[in-house]
Amino acid sequence: MLGIIIPAHDEAAHIGECVASARRAAVHHRLLGEDVRVIVVLDSCTDDTEAIVRALGADVTHVDARNVGLARAHGAERALALGARWLAFTDADTTVADDWLVQQLDCCADAVCGVIGVYDWSPHVAAVREHFGRTYTDADGHRHIHGANLGVSARAYLRAGGFLPLEADEDVALVEALLATGATIEWSASPRVVTSARTDFRAKKGFGATLVDVSRRCFTPGEGEPAVGLAA
Repeated sequence: MLGIIIPAHDEAAHIGECVASARRAAVHHRLLGEDVRVIVVLDSCTDDTEAIVRALGADVTHVDARNVGLARAHGAERALALGARWLAFTDADTTVADDWLVQQLDCCADAVCGVIGVYDWSPHVAAVREHFGRTYTDADGHRHIHGANLGVSARAYLRAGGFLPLEADEDVALVEALLATGATIEWSASPRVVTSARTDFRAKKGFGATLVDVSRRCFTPGEGEPAVGLAA
C-alpha cells in the first residue's frame, strides 16, 4: 500500500483540486492496482475543508496544533498503521502530476526530493518570477527540498525518526536525518507538482513566505539582487 499525506489548515479554496489530483495519481495504470490511501490531516480547520475532502473520498484525520511538522508526522503514522510501504507528501495548495507516484517509485531510492512549478505568478511583481527562473534548478541533481513534493520509503522514514514537530523546515530536517542514516536520496525532476505563489500562505517560513521576502527585497533601495534562495 502507498500513502499520500496532505496537511491542511483552512484550505477550502485549494483542497479540492489537490485531492482530485492525488486521487488521479493513485489510480495510474503503472501502479498495477496497488492500494493507495489519500490522507488529509486537518489541522485546526474551521472552514469547509473537511466537507470537501470527505466528498472526494479521501481519508480524514485531525490534529489541533497549527504545526505542519506534527501534521505531516500524524498523517505518516496513520498511513504506516494501514500498512503503507511508501509515503508521499504534498501540500494542500498544490496539484500533483498523474504519474507523480509512479515517478517517485521509479527512482528506486529510499527517498525522492522532487521539484515544483508555479501556476500563477500574479500575486507578485515580475522580478520575483525572474528571480525564481534564475535561481531555481528544475533538473535532475537539484538540491531543493519541498514538503510539497517529497517521497520516502516506510523503512527509511522510521529509521530517520520521522518528521519533527517543527513549524517550519520540517522537510529539511527529515532529509538531513535521512542522510545521517545513510539513506539513498534521488534529487529528481521527474516527479512533478504545481504549487501556489499565494501571499496568504500558511507556513511562516515556507515557499510563499520566501517569495514575499524576495518581493520585499526587490523594492528595497540599495539591496540589489535578492539574496534569498528558493531551495525550500
